[in-house]
Amino acid sequence: MTNLIRIAPVVLLLSGCTSANSQSMPYKAWTLGFSAPDYMEVWIETADVVDIQNHVFQRAASGIASMQSPPNNTGNPRGWPKRGPVGSGKRVTGADLPQQIYVRWQSLVEPQTYLMVIKIPESTRELMRKEEKAFCSLTGEWTTRYRDSIGIRLIPGGIARVWVGGPCLAPIEVTTVKAVIDPRGPYEGKSGGKYDSLSDDSKAYVEKFGVPYDSWK
Repeated sequence: MTNLIRIAPVVLLLSGCTSANSQSMPYKAWTLGFSAPDYMEVWIETADVVDIQNHVFQRAASGIASMQSPPNNTGNPRGWPKRGPVGSGKRVTGADLPQQIYVRWQSLVEPQTYLMVIKIPESTRELMRKEEKAFCSLTGEWTTRYRDSIGIRLIPGGIARVWVGGPCLAPIEVTTVKAVIDPRGPYEGKSGGKYDSLSDDSKAYVEKFGVPYDSWK
């Protein structure tokens, strides 16, 4: 209950939506993306952003987190990736760099609905403002780039790990967050507790191997 109380002010803050007039970052927009391990299907109900100017961007991202589900149980959902993927998402246009990201999401393999607030410290924003030289293997050339994306990996049990990255630059892990369960269930209780069905490949994997909670500790 304490964690839910801490989230409540953010929920109230997200009741409005405005656009930033000026930006502290050296590019026009940054990317917010989500991923999940193989077979561990995730549906993002909403990802709302509060930028450093206290402007609110509701549903800055939503929908399916990127995930692979190879047939015949040939995928491997266990553990964290060495390089944090950006995942599926979109550019957050009109916003300055983020102060907080509020996410309500469904872990369909459990199934369970989670709430979390990801606080972005100034040290992370400095990484996103820093210009770096990088060698791009695709072009075979050196270039200067920014880490202009935030990638969030969502895990059963309500865990999220966050990286910042950019084209040709190695992603940097910045935080891990533990979500709380939303007692209202999916879609804020508007679906009568009903979750979407798993794909056949995800269902087959979970029925045979279960959910590898221990691999994400």
